[in-house]
Amino acid sequence: MVVLDLRFPLLFKVAKLCEVNKSPSYKSTQSTMTLKTEIPKIDLFTDGGADPNPGRGGYGIILSWKGHRKEFHEGFVLTTNNRMELMAVIKGLEKLKGKSEVRVFSDSKYLIDGIEKGWAKKWKANNWFRTKNEKALNADLWDRLLGHVEHHEVKFHWVKGHDGHPENERCDALATLAMQLKNLTEDVGFIHKENITNLVDKETLSGTSNKPKIQKEGDLCRKCNTPLVIKTPEKRKVKEHQEYYFAYYLYCPSCQTLYHLEEAKRTIENNPSLFD
Repeated sequence: MVVLDLRFPLLFKVAKLCEVNKSPSYKSTQSTMTLKTEIPKIDLFTDGGADPNPGRGGYGIILSWKGHRKEFHEGFVLTTNNRMELMAVIKGLEKLKGKSEVRVFSDSKYLIDGIEKGWAKKWKANNWFRTKNEKALNADLWDRLLGHVEHHEVKFHWVKGHDGHPENERCDALATLAMQLKNLTEDVGFIHKENITNLVDKETLSGTSNKPKIQKEGDLCRKCNTPLVIKTPEKRKVKEHQEYYFAYYLYCPSCQTLYHLEEAKRTIENNPSLFD
């Protein structure tokens, strides 16, 4: 005698019903999970520089997210163009509260190539040596930047400088404005690196020194007692908000230190083509 389990059709219908209801519930759960794991997409525009190089420096950054924008800038007593380009991106990424997908826009090939071509990672793997005998400059900033790049999802994009790009031009103006601030920050990583050449004499910039004042060509370098010579900087376009420039400086051919003189300082009177 065959015994039929009359519960089977009922169980089958219940199973099918659960299967039908499972799909929307699953999709809903999946959608919720997607929303929770989605990270913000942010555009970071940066620029930085020093005038002269090395000299007073600054950076400007713009953070943009869904139509909201914030601007930041900071000036430094003594630094270089490349350090300010790196610092701009570092400071921008440090403003983010959580992990983000970031598009960085910069006119610095040094910055872009250092990350995108893997140079910085190679230098770090080689204990910050570019070659067997040559140390990589700005290792302190490259190391900070690599840490932020690993934490966020960052993609770098190069833009041509001084070519009408609105955000790049604004960042350039912010960086120039930062250089003119009264309260400038000390770029400790640069000033205390003894192996960096072309270092501007810090005491000359601050105006505080117990040594004889450097006044003219032939005066002895404070560091190595070599007679100084006059050098004229390369011609450059005047930046927006720039108030002065140095027509010349004194240069030590031995240790490559630069000395800026107050009498070489020239005030800019709204003449954008001064260096054309």
